[in-house]
Amino acid sequence: MRILMLGGGGMVGQKLATRLAKDGQVGGKSISALLLHDVVEPAQPEAAFAVTSKVSDLSAPGEAAALVAFKPDLVFHLAAIVSGEAEADFDKGYRINLNGTWNLFEALRLAQLSPRVVFTSSIAVFGAPFPAAIDDDFLTAPLTSYGTQKAIGELLLADYTRKGLFDGIGIRLPTICVRPGKPNKAASGFFSNIIREPLAGMEAVLPVSEQVRHTHASPRSAVNFLMHAATIDGALVGPRRNLSMPGVSCTVADQIAALRAIAGDNTVARIIRAPDPTIAKIVEGWPRNFDAKRARDLGFTAETSFDEIIHVHVADELGGKIAG
Repeated sequence: MRILMLGGGGMVGQKLATRLAKDGQVGGKSISALLLHDVVEPAQPEAAFAVTSKVSDLSAPGEAAALVAFKPDLVFHLAAIVSGEAEADFDKGYRINLNGTWNLFEALRLAQLSPRVVFTSSIAVFGAPFPAAIDDDFLTAPLTSYGTQKAIGELLLADYTRKGLFDGIGIRLPTICVRPGKPNKAASGFFSNIIREPLAGMEAVLPVSEQVRHTHASPRSAVNFLMHAATIDGALVGPRRNLSMPGVSCTVADQIAALRAIAGDNTVARIIRAPDPTIAKIVEGWPRNFDAKRARDLGFTAETSFDEIIHVHVADELGGKIAG
């Protein structure tokens, strides 16, 4: 099996690459080669199969075709600029998140390869007003440019799949938390920041009210989502190819309470309240809770509490140790 990963230099992409290198197979099929692509050089995990990388702009003319010449059996399309940046830079958001996706899909169509394509969408495809929990029949009506770009990608994925041009599965990721590394430009970044930095002994800024509610899953769950999407029987999914993933719905106050229970008051004291109306407005338009019945019935699983999400971060990123 030959695997092409777009966005291979990102946090989720790097964790997925490490998982692929460790497992050496997907769905019982041995991996023969992995090509990691990004706008910066992705780190290459040690593996029993060939791992290569390429640095380029997926939205540039000819780049998608050059990547598809790798002849992948499986494509992970994780490449995108994040929500806050897409909202701030309209042209860049559409060029990367929409044109890049379109170029990839067209290159696959013209190459007549018909691989499984796993596309990472987002819960930002939904817009207010929201029900108590968004079910599988709730309409997509995004209120941000990022959400709009992802919603268009979902429609393209479903149509190219319907036409038999490839076999696509779109997974709407909840906010991935706790993200390792440094803060990024995602409007949702503070959800991780207020846990990650205090656990590491540093201050973190909270730009929204503690009553803000959101849905989260760990990086470990994100990788599990992607691996399951790569192998799931498309006939079981049916024509509705985009799925909302399960996760933990909780308020910022719930996050902080979980942090306090695990790491104590001194850790929580490192959270600094600094309201940011721009971020608050973006987050206000995001969904808060999901009834992800289709995904659960199809075997997708995630954490069931925010305490569990923090414990995953401590185990996977901190070696089981918390700063004093």
